[in-house]
Amino acid sequence: MTFTTRPTLRGTFGMVASTHWLASQSAMGVLERGGNAFDAAACAGFVLHVVEPHLNGPGGEVPAVVATAGDPTPKVLNGQGPAPAGATIGHFRDLGLDLVPGSGPLAATIPGAVDAWLLLLRDHGTWPLRDVLEPAIGYARAGHPLVSGAVTTVATVERMFAEHWPTSAALWLRDGKPPAPNAMFANPAYADTLERLAAEGEAAGTGREAQLDAARRAWREGFVAEEIAAFSRQPHRDSSGEAHAGLLTGDDLASWCASWEEPATLEWNGLTVAKTQAWGQGPVLLQSLALLDALGAPADLDNAAGADRGGELGVHLTAEVLKLALADREAWYGDLPDSPLPALLAKEYAAERAALVGDRASGDLRPGAPDGRTPRLPARHADPDGNAPAGGPGRGAGDTGEPTVDLTGRTRGDTCHVDVVDRWGNMISATPSGGWLQSSPTIPSLGFCLGSRAQMFWLEEGLSSSLVPGRRPRTTLSPTLVLADERPVLACGSPGGDQQDQWQLLFLLRHLGAGQDLQQAIDAPAWHTTSFPGSFYPRTMEPRGLVVEDRLGEEVIGALERRGHVVSRSGPWSLGRLCAVARDPRTGVLSAGANPRGMQNYAVGR
Repeated sequence: MTFTTRPTLRGTFGMVASTHWLASQSAMGVLERGGNAFDAAACAGFVLHVVEPHLNGPGGEVPAVVATAGDPTPKVLNGQGPAPAGATIGHFRDLGLDLVPGSGPLAATIPGAVDAWLLLLRDHGTWPLRDVLEPAIGYARAGHPLVSGAVTTVATVERMFAEHWPTSAALWLRDGKPPAPNAMFANPAYADTLERLAAEGEAAGTGREAQLDAARRAWREGFVAEEIAAFSRQPHRDSSGEAHAGLLTGDDLASWCASWEEPATLEWNGLTVAKTQAWGQGPVLLQSLALLDALGAPADLDNAAGADRGGELGVHLTAEVLKLALADREAWYGDLPDSPLPALLAKEYAAERAALVGDRASGDLRPGAPDGRTPRLPARHADPDGNAPAGGPGRGAGDTGEPTVDLTGRTRGDTCHVDVVDRWGNMISATPSGGWLQSSPTIPSLGFCLGSRAQMFWLEEGLSSSLVPGRRPRTTLSPTLVLADERPVLACGSPGGDQQDQWQLLFLLRHLGAGQDLQQAIDAPAWHTTSFPGSFYPRTMEPRGLVVEDRLGEEVIGALERRGHVVSRSGPWSLGRLCAVARDPRTGVLSAGANPRGMQNYAVGR
């Protein structure tokens, strides 16, 4: 029997897996008291705002993929706010900027997370808003043991807070220094914000839907919007080294709301895999599965080679198809009305692209030409000779999904995740992110800060991810839902920025392809390529870069190096924070697993 760090949980009542044990158990408490998966997921989402403030916040965003027991057709919850009306390339150029700063109010898009959670509750939940918010209000009011990752993040930006962001210093440096790990930490201003949202909802009457609509109005047009708009206009130092005012206005906040969308899907191995459309990076996973099929590669890629090479061929093939999919992401993914995604997912296109996979590691950025369109890349990556040199620790080395932060608050790769399945068969995969404590100064009256997701845009005209007012940034947030015979059977996801779909691909190949159970597939040695432009400032590329956990084995690592991969060893348990829940449609048995890396993810259920 294969060793695992934890058992795969199994039961019939309900399962939750998330990136923090308090969120998992809060959601399970909702299920225990009769709530459904969507009540539970929203409860977990608001708790995550409180207990993982360095990984997500109310000023951030959340995409989700959901399927209900009554109508199992998957839907995408769009909780990604767009760029404000004043966010033009010309405005940034006039400020002397060639990249959107990685921190500060200038990098804010319209906050989408809270309105999305409220929309989910209104359309698919069963509980009143106050009941859903109760755990988050309790942790914000009375405090919670602050995880070490948040403490480390505060310590990293301590000087920035003390010298330039006094409102953040007042919240996070109360004694003139960062909190101690696991010290009780409270945020009463955010507790007040949640209390007022609940109260304004209740003032609309006794109907649950009317209350949720009233709370949404209070967020988008009422007291929250007023405070955000006023604070955003105050200049603050950002990662450019200068002080800039933000661009969000009351009109921006009132003009946008969360919505439901059709997912992008792929039929694979007798299953349907559902992701967001190409305004997120999720279709990278779909393209990679299609490319592997086109190669004729067995689903069990850990054993896709001769006995003398272990899983070396499997790693090589998977890394090479990921590079091709991620090159297409750079050229073609974005919030576009004429997205070529259907062509990118076509079998004929996958076969054409798969022919590029060779025996040696490629260091080139090679987007395709779907429907005969000519790809266009950002200027700094259009010429392969101009790419940043490889070498040194690979981008994302040691990245469990905790943030990589510099002294200015510029951040890469920080996100949360939650999956829930209930006894009725409702299922959701959600990936909250943004609005990190280090991304922008705290709005003191609200107890949270704005996000910095606009850093995903390019300040260059004519690209698929160029900055355009009203356009959503192309994010790395990538929840996954899998269906069998039109019924949801698996929800999964992971923090990790550009690595999210890479780690999920390994998990799906091991669980759905090779038959490993959830925890086995999560615990297996992880790796990812860095041979593509990063989504976060400074947007570098490491040709032929491959980051691996040491447990992959020296024999396999050596064989990969001989194929030309530039391998960075990242430690034995260092890559990824996967969560997953599942439902067997034949027996009704539910299951869950959570990543042990980082000592924070937990699955619960019965």
